[in-house]
Amino acid sequence: MALLLTTIFSAALWIVLLSLGTKPFDALMLSVLLVLLAATAQALSSYLPGNRRKEQPGDRYTAR
Repeated sequence: MALLLTTIFSAALWIVLLSLGTKPFDALMLSVLLVLLAATAQALSSYLPGNRRKEQPGDRYTAR
């Protein structure tokens, strides 16, 4: 959900920056940076302490 909201915000920011006269490439790079930071935070959040799911019975089962 956070990635979706960041993408929407960065698209709106890109439009606002274009209307203020910023060069399109600069506005795009700022938008891409925001989306990449959000994607990185979302990918790394599962590895932080306290964010792992509890182990369920049968999780360690390996088929032979």
